[in-house]
Amino acid sequence: MGGTAARPRKRPVPNDPALYEELADEWWRPRGKFAMLHWLAAARAEMIPPAPRPGAVLVDLGCGAGLLAPRLEGKGYRHIGVDRSPSAVALAAEQGVAAVRGDVLAVPLADGCADVVAAGEILEHVPDLPLAVSEACRLLRPGGLVVIDTLADTLLCRLIAIGVAERLRGLAPRGVHDPDLLVDRDELVAECAGHGVELELRGIRPSIVDFAAWLAGRRPAVRMLGAPTTAVLFQAWGRKLP
Repeated sequence: MGGTAARPRKRPVPNDPALYEELADEWWRPRGKFAMLHWLAAARAEMIPPAPRPGAVLVDLGCGAGLLAPRLEGKGYRHIGVDRSPSAVALAAEQGVAAVRGDVLAVPLADGCADVVAAGEILEHVPDLPLAVSEACRLLRPGGLVVIDTLADTLLCRLIAIGVAERLRGLAPRGVHDPDLLVDRDELVAECAGHGVELELRGIRPSIVDFAAWLAGRRPAVRMLGAPTTAVLFQAWGRKLP
C-alpha cells in the first residue's frame, strides 16, 4: 500500500540573518532559544563600569532585542544599539535602547561618539573581522572602553559551541553559527592593537551546577564563570589610547 514519502528536513543555513526574524518571539522568553544570550549579557554588563561623565554613550553592536539594557540600569549611559534585524531593533527600542538598523561593518554613527563599545556575540557572525574591529575602534573616544565576548576559531570550539551547544535546549539555535566565521584570537588582538586598543582576554563558561538547576527549573538564569582556556568562549576588553 503506497504512501506519501516524508520530506527530508531542511538543514539550517549557517549564520542566516532570517533566523532572527523567525525566532523573534524567543528573545525575551526566559527559557527560550536565546536564553544563553541573557546569561552572557549579564556577564558583559559586569565588565562595564559606571558612566565616566554626564551624557556618556554606550554603543551596543549587534544589540539584538536589547538584552544588555536591563543590566545597565543605574550606570548612567545613553544606550545606542545597532542591529541588522528589524524585529530585534523594534524590541530593543521597547527596552529603552536608542536602536538603529545598521550593519556593524558600516555603523551609521560618528567617529569618537562612544565612551564604551560593547560587541557581544557578534564578531563570530561577521564575514570581515578586520573591518568590524576597525568600526568598533572608530566609534571609541580616546580612553574609551571596548568590551567583547565571542567564540574562538578552534576545533574545540567547533565541537562544543556548534556540535554540542546547538543541540542543547537554551544554549544556541541550530544553524546560528558558521564555523568558518569563528574568531582567531591572535588576529583579534592584532587588529585592535593596530587601532590603539590593547586587549586582555579571559575564557568564560556557564556554571555546570547552575545549568543543571536551570534545566530542572530551579534557577531562572545561569552564571558565567571564568574558564581555564580562551579556546571556546572568551571575553576581551581594552581601552583606546589617548
